[in-house]
Amino acid sequence: MPALYTGLVDDAAVFPPGSATLTDAVTAHRGHRGGWYASLVGPLLVPASDLGNVPALLAADERLEIGVVADVPLEKLPATVAGADPRLAVRQVEAAVAKRSQDPQPGLQALLAMRQDWPDVPVYAEVPLTWGLLAALDTLAAARADGVPVAAKFRTGGLAAELFPTPVELAAVVCACRDRRLPFKLTAGLHHALRHTDPETGFTHHGFLNVLAGTLAAERGAEVAEVAELLAATDPVPLIEPARASRAADRPLWIGFGSCSILEPLTDLIRLGLVDGGFE
Repeated sequence: MPALYTGLVDDAAVFPPGSATLTDAVTAHRGHRGGWYASLVGPLLVPASDLGNVPALLAADERLEIGVVADVPLEKLPATVAGADPRLAVRQVEAAVAKRSQDPQPGLQALLAMRQDWPDVPVYAEVPLTWGLLAALDTLAAARADGVPVAAKFRTGGLAAELFPTPVELAAVVCACRDRRLPFKLTAGLHHALRHTDPETGFTHHGFLNVLAGTLAAERGAEVAEVAELLAATDPVPLIEPARASRAADRPLWIGFGSCSILEPLTDLIRLGLVDGGFE
């Protein structure tokens, strides 16, 4: 697995639209961890409210790397994470700090204040792509400059059209993070490599290869218009070449994305000739 794709896809099997049972998700994650493509896969993402149900699915000496996704009130999150079974290695904590109509600062400040309960665990603050966004990014960048392992998280899809940012909107966010040297993670709607329209919903989804090419361009100094053009592309040619040229390098700024399917993005990488491999 080329370095460019290491840890690209967090295993969000229990989240929509996949919505696997926790039992099935843990079993499938073991398979991914034992596969030739294991380095592509990040931790298993588990809702905070489900942490107590995972240990019964593990062997006595088994250790499972997880990411905790807050589906409990923020004030309950520290105790929930602290009470996790020691066999659960918490790699990251993710929490939405506001709804689309809310100022993100109060929730962001609360999350930053409580992260002292897990000082060495990266925290991803999910910020809505609405008003107050740039101020929130400034706050995150300042905290990171002070040594806090915090990064941004953005939603790139969902069950409503307004949850899908346009290429220009997403490009502006990528460039804003670039300007602040702020890493970011994405979630929702990124199962496939190329930008496409879902025939069932009519929603146009971003492609993770588009995002990768756009981030690489932003890192070399591209402005919003050029990044947006890459995000909007449906032809793989202008996306494949920069990915091939950077295959041995670490991803700049973009940490990765959560997907309820691991095999769909892996299959796309193979079909596009970006990863050599096959299924056992």
